[in-house]
Amino acid sequence: MTITPKQTYNDNFIDKLFIWLFSRKIAKALGKKYRFNGYQGFVDLSKQIAQGRNPKQQQELVTTVLYSIVPEVVLSLIRRFFNPSQWVCEWNAWFATILFEWLVGPCEQKEVEVMGENHQARIQKSCVHIKKCRYLEASGCVGLCLNVCKVPTQSFFTQGFGIPVTMTPNFEDFSCDMVFGKPPQPLENEPEYHEPCLTQFCSTANPKADFCPKIRD
Repeated sequence: MTITPKQTYNDNFIDKLFIWLFSRKIAKALGKKYRFNGYQGFVDLSKQIAQGRNPKQQQELVTTVLYSIVPEVVLSLIRRFFNPSQWVCEWNAWFATILFEWLVGPCEQKEVEVMGENHQARIQKSCVHIKKCRYLEASGCVGLCLNVCKVPTQSFFTQGFGIPVTMTPNFEDFSCDMVFGKPPQPLENEPEYHEPCLTQFCSTANPKADFCPKIRD
């Protein structure tokens, strides 16, 4: 592990507004009330998603929450008029570095190689590099990272917006690359599917398991 000391965040008004909005949506989907305020409350609610639900059910619940935030008419218009061109992918990456900082912490836009529409590799600035994921650090759980963040986010952008996205978390330093224009693969084909528990951070981790038991049914 190469984890740096825990980051301190000073959420501004806009950050707190997004935290409140997402927390409210999750609480409504769960039929629960807040137990804590702020980002701690958001993480606490997300942990409750895993209670009594298998990975697929967790992913579906979060995907439903994401769809409840953006009206279907907006998604339909985006799918119709914006194909995942280089410009669209790069613009989305730039926008994500601003919109998602409250959720994942500081991030930057980087160049990455993706397969273009003509099946030729091309370099484009459509990678959002999350320096140290705030959510992964706060939750300390591989399963929550995959079931509550990675898989639902990939599905929402790829199916909802029609813009493919692949997220690749690094469980060594808690960084993550979010690449617009790269179609996601089934989770069972990804290295993360075999990731063991973060025993130093997760209170329910199983140190003897070869992989995080919350990833699979």
